[in-house]
Formats: sequence, C-alpha cells, structure tokens
Amino acid sequence: MDFKLLVLDVDGTLLNSNREMTERTIKTLRKVQQNGVKIALASGRPTHGILPFASAIDLDFNDGYIISYNGAKVTEASTGKVLFERRIDPQMIPYLEKETAKSDCHLAYYYKDEVVATDITNEHIIDEAQMNGLKLRQVDDLASEFDPKNGEKKHWPFEVMIVNDDEQALGALDQYFQRHLNGVLDTIHSNPYLLEIVGYQVGKSYGMSALVQILGISMNEVLAIGDGRADINMLQMAGVGVAMGNASEEVRRCADFTTLSNDEDGAALAIERAFEEEKEKPEEDMEVPVDVLNAQNKNTLMGTLGMQYTFASPKRVEGTMPVDGRTRQPFGILAGGASLALAETLAGLGSLIVCKPGELAVGMQVSGNHVSSAHEGDTVRAVATPVHLGRSSHVWNVDIFTSTGKLVSSVRVTNSIIKKDF
Repeated sequence: MDFKLLVLDVDGTLLNSNREMTERTIKTLRKVQQNGVKIALASGRPTHGILPFASAIDLDFNDGYIISYNGAKVTEASTGKVLFERRIDPQMIPYLEKETAKSDCHLAYYYKDEVVATDITNEHIIDEAQMNGLKLRQVDDLASEFDPKNGEKKHWPFEVMIVNDDEQALGALDQYFQRHLNGVLDTIHSNPYLLEIVGYQVGKSYGMSALVQILGISMNEVLAIGDGRADINMLQMAGVGVAMGNASEEVRRCADFTTLSNDEDGAALAIERAFEEEKEKPEEDMEVPVDVLNAQNKNTLMGTLGMQYTFASPKRVEGTMPVDGRTRQPFGILAGGASLALAETLAGLGSLIVCKPGELAVGMQVSGNHVSSAHEGDTVRAVATPVHLGRSSHVWNVDIFTSTGKLVSSVRVTNSIIKKDF
C-alpha cells in the first residue's frame, strides 16, 4: 500500500505527556515529507494552537495541512487558505446555554486569539487557553457575542465547549444532545470533563475525507495515527489506522495496529516502519486487489449475504457485511450464524493467499464468542489475522465490530491445508 497522506492526531499522539515533540518525531516527519508524502495534523485544537507544531516539522514548506476544531476546518499550512469548513449556526447557542444551565456547566468557544468563556477561572478553560497560546475573555453568556442580524458565516463559531468535572452528568448531556440535535449538530465527548458541540457531520474523519477529495487520492493511500475517541472514525476510514499504546482498549480495537505510547516515540516508530515496509516490502506481504475477488463472488454466499472484501494480504484480511433482512435475526440483530459465515469467508481467503502452489485450504473448525449485538441498518467490519500458519493447518482470529467500533464477535477459524487432487 503506497501512502500519499499521513494524518496525525496532536495531543497524546504527536506530543508526549509534556506536550512536546521529541527530536526523533520531528526528524521522522521531516524525512517523510522529503520523500513526497503530505502530512495533515488533525486536532480538536483551534488552528492557532496547531500552528507551532506545524512550523516545527516544516509543514508550511512542504505543502502540508491543518485539520482543526475536530475536523470543522481544513487549512493549507503554507498559505492559510481555508479548503473546507463547517460552522455552528449561532442561533443554536441560546438553546445550548438553556440546556446546560440545568447542570453545573461552563461554556466556551475559540475566537481569533481568545478563549471566550462564562468562567475564566475554571482550571480546564485556563488549560485550554494556555496550551493553545490564547488569551482569556469573560462573558456572562455566549449568545450575547453574536449579532442575530449578522448572517455572515465567517463570524459563526466552529465549536462550543461544555466543561463539567462531573463525567456522568456530561455523559448524560451528551446522550441528550445526540437525541435532540440529531441532524442539526454533532457532539464529541473527547475527554471526561469536556463535551464539544460541533456542526452536523463534523469530525476528524470528515475533515480527512474532504482533504482526500481535494488531493484526488484514495482513502487506501492514507495512514492515520491517533489515541482518542475523536480519532476512532478517522482510524477506521484510513487505509491503515494505527492506535497509540496509550490509547484506550476501545480505540485500539478500531485500529489495524497498535504502536508504542506517546512517551516512547510510538508515532515515529509506526511511521518509520510503515514507510520502510513501503520501500522494502517482500512479495509475500503485497496487498491483493479485492475488486476482482468481489466481482467473482456475486453469485456465491458472499454475494447473497452482501459481504465485501475491503483489504487482503497474507497478514490481514478485512471485509464488511450489512445487517439487514439477509443477515439479521427476527428481532432485528445480527445473526450469530451470519457472523461465523463472515469470519470463515475472510479466514478462507487469507489461507488461500498464503497457500503454496498446488495447495488448497478447506474449513476444519469454527468457534465464536458473541459478546454484543449489531442492529439492523448497521454494517459490520471484520478483521482476520493469522494466529498460526503451519504446513497442514492455519488458525485465524477474526474480530467483528459495529460501525462505531464496538466488538460484536471474536471468532477462531481453523483451516486444513491439503494438496490439490489433479
């Protein structure tokens, strides 16, 4: 897989626990750009707060990009030109203030070189301002900052931050807004004390998708690295998603690989390995084109159940399957048998790729643990990786996830390797 774009989260990924970039990370990122790879820094920070790191890795001299406000804005690092943006209609702010008044919450938003907040003595709001190099400005309410007669979108906020030390209260507020603002605004519960309200269909994955379209490349040519909840969709959408060693189990399950932590140069290590493998990739590690395989399987069980291969190599096979009338149980959740069929299909392809000339792989045993449910209307994603590749048998582990990264089933598939009977 030839990567043309590297998308990096900032806090917890690019930066260590001291919020610093190490020399190794800086050198690695400069070298990658010298080899023609574009880099985009993707963060919940405002653009102003990302610029120092972009400058340190010469993003402005190498036609790099900044994805700020959790994907609400995409900017050219060299010119400051805005390539994509999606803002919040300020008419929604009085509603947000009314609903958050029921809890002990403080509101804030970024404006130019300021953090404008309802309580500038709050430690989390002070931290936001300090880490982004911004000034603090106190206001009684955010709604008063916007003139209802001013319809120019350039004055609209990119996000509103809701701060509360009560994680349960903030989680309940998140669920409430998801129900009542669906199709209007989106929420990002990025850490225990911070809930971010952003425009509809805003997220790092949307900003990354906009940039991919602008560059005219394929999502398979993107390597993404992150550590937080806000990075999950970005890691799932990229050709290869890498989770940091300091990421939660929830995030690691949604990635293709996990590297070391941000205090162990994990991002630099993942990048070095990825691009070294591009340079010296042995034939047995080459990616297998899946379009032809999918076309050949239209009239098989795969086609009947709507399965699709999305990636295939000797070390990993991925695929998807819809949860619909073909694969669900009568009460609307994914049938266990359909999960096993998907797992056997991916493991079977993996073994066929690994088999030597004159060999065949046939299913011998399958066993699965179904740990949660996937509901009708979703599309599950499965990842098969080899546990054992022997001369007479192959064992594969296949994990199946919902579109939001929740583990549905973990399946073990054993294939028998036999000689073809010519």
